[in-house]
Amino acid sequence: MSDRVQTVVFDWAGTLVDFGSFAPTQVLVQAFASMDLTLTLAQARGPMGMGKWEHIRALCALPDITQQFKALYQRDPTDEDVTAIYELFLPLQEQRVADYSDIIPGAKETLAWLRAQSVQIGSCSGYPRRILSQVVRQSELAGLTVDCHVATDEVRSSRPWPGMLLRNMTELGTLDVRSCVKVDDTPVGILEGHHAGTWTVALLMSGNACGLTFAEFDSLPEHQKTDIRTQAMQTFLPAAPHFCIDTIAQLPAIITSINASLRRGIGPHLSVLPGCVDPRLA
Repeated sequence: MSDRVQTVVFDWAGTLVDFGSFAPTQVLVQAFASMDLTLTLAQARGPMGMGKWEHIRALCALPDITQQFKALYQRDPTDEDVTAIYELFLPLQEQRVADYSDIIPGAKETLAWLRAQSVQIGSCSGYPRRILSQVVRQSELAGLTVDCHVATDEVRSSRPWPGMLLRNMTELGTLDVRSCVKVDDTPVGILEGHHAGTWTVALLMSGNACGLTFAEFDSLPEHQKTDIRTQAMQTFLPAAPHFCIDTIAQLPAIITSINASLRRGIGPHLSVLPGCVDPRLA
């Protein structure tokens, strides 16, 4: 077993870019509106982290959306309807992706720290390749680069299946899953890590679980941040991440802790899964 972390695989929206993970949610609301269906932001966030076709399918199965669809079309939504909404979603997302491409504070610094530790940087996304390529391009223009990126339509099954994560490891030449860490802002992304056998780190405040812009989050008094943090932890508990932190900026301390465990012969399968670790103690 390796005695240090060799690879970290990140999600994109809500993890590396787009504080609050607004790009997919806003556009999903628009896509459903194009079919005269009213989808709330809270509903759009529910299945976040899944591949976008599967995400839309899960939304169509919501009782409220099914009822609206029946009233309009006198039948239940089918997979053909899911595909129709997905095909509306894609060009809308392409048009808006640059609007939600700001780098999350601390991301570039954390990636620089990882590279200084000779850690490889992978990434994967619920976006299909045509969208993810734009996200990667915008990030590179802003000075953030990764060593590998895998899109949801490049594997047979998307999250929580571990295909994208394992493909990152294969492309980067990482043999031992115990030396890999998955970082994500959604429970389904954490499950992806568990199914691959890697360490998992959940982000509580920069992504879907919090759902605030950085300016909104940064302006909150500490007691409100604590309340939101507690609620976000509850969201992640069923997925049982090894660690929870607020944002990617706190990741170096977690990697240092994992390295210490690996040196003692403790891998992710032997580590106690606390559900969530208070980020102030990480």
